[in-house]
Amino acid sequence: MGDATPYQLIEGLARVCSRVGLSPPSGLARLTGGATMESWRFACADEGFVLRRAPSLAFMEGRPYGHEVEAAVIEAARARGVTAPEVVAVLGPDDGIGSGFVMRALPGTPNPKEILLFDEADALLRQAARDLARIHSIRPGAVPEAVPVMNYRAAIADLRQQFEEAGGDRPIIALGLKWMEDNCPDPCAPVLIHGDYRMGNLLAEAPGRLTGVLDWELAHFGDPHEDLAFGCMAVWRFHRYDRPALGLGSIADYFAAYEAEAGVTVDRERFRFWTIYRTVWWALGCLKMAAQWRSGADRMLERVVISRRTSEQELDLLLLLEEDAPEEERERPLDPLWKRAPRKGEADRAEIATAVSEWLVTLKEQVKGHDRFQLAVARNALGMIARELEPTQNYENPAQADSFLRGSTSLSTPEVLKGLRQDALDKVSADSPKYPALAVARALWSESKEVIE
Repeated sequence: MGDATPYQLIEGLARVCSRVGLSPPSGLARLTGGATMESWRFACADEGFVLRRAPSLAFMEGRPYGHEVEAAVIEAARARGVTAPEVVAVLGPDDGIGSGFVMRALPGTPNPKEILLFDEADALLRQAARDLARIHSIRPGAVPEAVPVMNYRAAIADLRQQFEEAGGDRPIIALGLKWMEDNCPDPCAPVLIHGDYRMGNLLAEAPGRLTGVLDWELAHFGDPHEDLAFGCMAVWRFHRYDRPALGLGSIADYFAAYEAEAGVTVDRERFRFWTIYRTVWWALGCLKMAAQWRSGADRMLERVVISRRTSEQELDLLLLLEEDAPEEERERPLDPLWKRAPRKGEADRAEIATAVSEWLVTLKEQVKGHDRFQLAVARNALGMIARELEPTQNYENPAQADSFLRGSTSLSTPEVLKGLRQDALDKVSADSPKYPALAVARALWSESKEVIE
C-alpha cells in the first residue's frame, strides 16, 4: 500500500500493536530524511516506537529479501551485542499498511551535523569499530538463507549493467568500472556485512555514546573491508572531510579499534578496492533515484535531487583513481575559469529559479517535520537549476566512457586526466557547491583563478 495517509497508518498500526500486546498508538509523526524507506515515530502509552516502512509494495520488488528477513538480521546482531534496535513486530498483509516493521525507539540523534560536533568523537569512533567487528562475527547460517553471499565479479558485472542501463555515458564511472575489473581481489571467508554502515545510520548521544545501528536493508555476506570502506567515503564524512574515519577520527585509530575487537589485521589494498567499488556503487545508486521517480515507483522530491549527487561520487572517484596516473598527467594545470557577463535585460531562467528559492525561505517557519525537510530539498533543486543553465562542457560523453571500458584510453593518455578533472569540478560546482571535497580537489589540482571575461 503506497501513499497511505497518516490516518490509514495509525489504523494499521493499531492492528499491529493489538496483535503484539501493545496499547493503541498515538502521536504519529514522519521523521525527516530516509533515501529509501520511510520512518514514522509514535507512542504506545509512555513508550516510543518507530515504524520503518517501504513507500510502496512496488518499491520492494526485485530486492533480495523483504522486511521479515531484515528484522531477523537485526535480531541476530542484537544477540551478538550490537547496539541495534529491538524489532517488536513485522507488518503483515492483514495490517493493510504495506511492508515494514516496528521497533522500539532508541535514544540519541542520527543527525551527522550534531554527532560530528560531539566532544568525545574518538570514543564514539571506538564504539562504532567495536559494533562493526561484532557484526562481522556473524557467519552464514546464523540468519535466514535469503541473505545473499556476494560474488565480487558478479557484483562488478551488475554495476556495469546498471551503468549501461543508465545511459553508459559518464566517463569517470566507466573508468572506475574498468579499474575494478582489472583489480578485483580474490574472495575471502564471507562475514555478515551491514551494507550501509556510516554516519547517518548511527544513533548517538553526547558527549560520545553510540546508542543504535540502523538501516539494515542492504545486509549481505561478503568481505569485511566493504563495510570499513563505505563509512570512510568522503560523502559520509559530511562537514568533517579532515577526519576520514566516519567523520570522527583517523583511519589508523579506526582500524586499531576494529582490529582489537575482531582479532584480525585490516588489509589496506582490499580497503582501497572496496572504497573505489562503493564509490561507483553509490554513484550508480544516485543515478537510479531518477529512474525510480520517472517510473512512478516513488515520486518523492528527494529522488530527483539525490540523482544529482552522482557528480559528488565522480569527483571522489577521480581523486581515488588518479593515484595510478603518471606524474606528468597529475601535474598538468587546469584551464582558466570562465565568467558569464552580467545580465541587463529580462530575468533569465537562473534568476527566476533563484527568486523562487528565496521566496521558499519565507515559508520555513510555517512548515514542520518532513515538509520542512522537503522545503530544503526543493531549494537545493532550484539552486542546481540556477547554477547549471550554461554548462561549460558536455559532461555526458558515451564515446569516452566506452573507450575507458574497452581499455583503449586510460589516465595515462595525455590530457585525459586534465579534462576529467575540469568536468568533475564544473559538474559538482553546479550540483553541490558546498560539497567539502570540491574545495579540496580545487586546491589539490591547483585550479587557475584567472577569469576570462
